[in-house]
Amino acid sequence: MLELFGTKGCPYTKDLRESLLWDGEEFAEYDVEEDREALRRLIALTGGTTVPVLAEDERVIQIGYLGRGCIVARPSSAEDASK
Repeated sequence: MLELFGTKGCPYTKDLRESLLWDGEEFAEYDVEEDREALRRLIALTGGTTVPVLAEDERVIQIGYLGRGCIVARPSSAEDASK
């Protein structure tokens, strides 16, 4: 299944979500600003914090939407240690 990593505030996440819905694609969506585990998975998959990211079977298909994306702040190491 497709997985969409993004944020509520990123307009490119919204655009990619709308494109997937328009195409009738099934996908799970993760807000990496609200879900720290999803943020860790995003960083593990891409090495960065640009959203949106579309992945399937732990393989990145697309980073950004039409060449554009939003940057999410990395968690501090103190935050990581407390999780």
